Amino acid sequence: MARAADFTDLLLRRGAELADREAYRLTGDGDDVMVTYGRLDRTAKGIASRLQQHRPGGSPVVLCHGDTAGFLPAFLGCLYAGAIPVPAPVPSGTRQSVERLVGILKDAAAALVLTDTHHAPAVSQLLAAAGQSHVPCLATDRPHLGDPDTWERPAVPPDQPALLQYTSGSVSRPKGVVVSHAQLLANQGAIQRALGTGEDSRFGGWLPFHHDMGLIGQLLHPLFLGASTVLMPSRSFALRPLRWLQMIDRYGVTVSGAPDFAYRLCVERVTDQQAAELDLTRWEAAVSGAESVRADTLDAFAARFAPAGLRPEALRPGYGLAEATLLVAVGGTGPRPARRTVDAAALADNRIEPTVPGRPSRTFVPVGPVIDEVEALIVHPETLCPLPEGEVGEIWLRGSSVAGGYWNRPLESAELFRAAPAGAAPEEDGYLRTGDMGFLDDGELFVAGRLKEVLVVAGRNLYPQDIEQQVQRLSVLFGSGAAFAVGEEQDQVVVVQEVRTSTSGGAEELPALADTVRSCVAEEFGIAVQHVLLVRPGTVRRTTSGKLRRTAMRQLFLSGRIKPLHAVASGPVATVGRPGRP
Repeated sequence: MARAADFTDLLLRRGAELADREAYRLTGDGDDVMVTYGRLDRTAKGIASRLQQHRPGGSPVVLCHGDTAGFLPAFLGCLYAGAIPVPAPVPSGTRQSVERLVGILKDAAAALVLTDTHHAPAVSQLLAAAGQSHVPCLATDRPHLGDPDTWERPAVPPDQPALLQYTSGSVSRPKGVVVSHAQLLANQGAIQRALGTGEDSRFGGWLPFHHDMGLIGQLLHPLFLGASTVLMPSRSFALRPLRWLQMIDRYGVTVSGAPDFAYRLCVERVTDQQAAELDLTRWEAAVSGAESVRADTLDAFAARFAPAGLRPEALRPGYGLAEATLLVAVGGTGPRPARRTVDAAALADNRIEPTVPGRPSRTFVPVGPVIDEVEALIVHPETLCPLPEGEVGEIWLRGSSVAGGYWNRPLESAELFRAAPAGAAPEEDGYLRTGDMGFLDDGELFVAGRLKEVLVVAGRNLYPQDIEQQVQRLSVLFGSGAAFAVGEEQDQVVVVQEVRTSTSGGAEELPALADTVRSCVAEEFGIAVQHVLLVRPGTVRRTTSGKLRRTAMRQLFLSGRIKPLHAVASGPVATVGRPGRP
């Protein structure tokens, strides 16, 4: 087949040439809905014909369908109409979900909102409350919405935006990444070559459709290949992680990915007996991305599900971000590159050195070589000087699948997407500053953490995930945790740690657990923790993809909105997060 001129062209070809082939299947809530390429194409053209009455060509259209069967036809309908689809979460009733959706609506200056009949009342109420009642809201699952035979194909230049991909908001307010048709096609081709996927691959997952890994990897990549995908609601996984693995078994899924926390949940909540009843022999690529990849998680998952036929080499660590469309690097299918266990003290000075017996260390998992479509530099975040292999700095990227900027944010786009290293010629700019710290070693990329989340204490750089992981090992009662800094000099360390307490005698354990946290961090990292808050499970905030929202946790702490089960505090902001404060 000749190369598609744009993503819309590719989708139209799929609808014509693969009309009877299964495109996707929704499962997980008792129902099992299968949609062919022909039906998807026809439904999308009906939606597009209705949209063309509003003349939305080149304008953003927000999609609020959740994880329902209506999302993908609406997404394609926008492309078929020449509009720019903007995947967004549905209002779930929480303040966080409402604020995020309102922020997307206002930032995108949406011409239209598409939803379904189930969510339409809540979306319409939200539009009115947010002063956006002038924006039309259409339910795309209404019968006879539009006539596919009256649809007219629009002209789509390759550099036209294919979608706006709003960032997760894990470290800042959401921003719309503008992904062009050319960039989307380039990244899809890179995913195919990196993972070795093809039309016979069987995809599956539960990630939200508005998340970059869920949208680009779980929904659009199968369409790019002419393959099929099985989709399960996110809530089904959250309630019972075993369902994800059962879906992989039942439908013969060969490619499925998720963040590190999902693999940990499967290890914690799936019993040995349940694991032995699974058949995971056909799972060829289990991609771990969207947050830091932990060596202990990979090892524990491989060991737990080896009886189910899972091969260790199927676990593929990866790294990507919305600003690069999705994929930047992923582990290959051959022998696993060596992990790097380094001296923690040297790492605090951004140096990679061998471990010293008796001193704290940290193990890094390589996330693979950088894809051919992207050039990577490791740059000192302050001097902007490129660094050699083996030194830690900010990861900079440029290439054919890196987006051009944020929607309607020219100043931020110029700063973050058109960076140039110190001493570079004008034509050597165009790098994306990812805000992620890492290093290159023997052709492999290693990710250390977020630049803005690095704790600078006593002149040393400490990565919060190191502290969090060390604390979580202290007790079987500990779940998620977050470490961050506060104070005028940002030098006071706070640890918020979820703890499962029993109904009898659990509260008596809390003071000793808090003391253990402080002692551990002092011994392992040589710093004092000024504030330890032991909290109920579910307190630590995460994005929809599972990324830890440390910035949000810091804001909650400073505003006194964390209600701990037990707290130990010292220092000038000691009273901010005290128990009982509203």
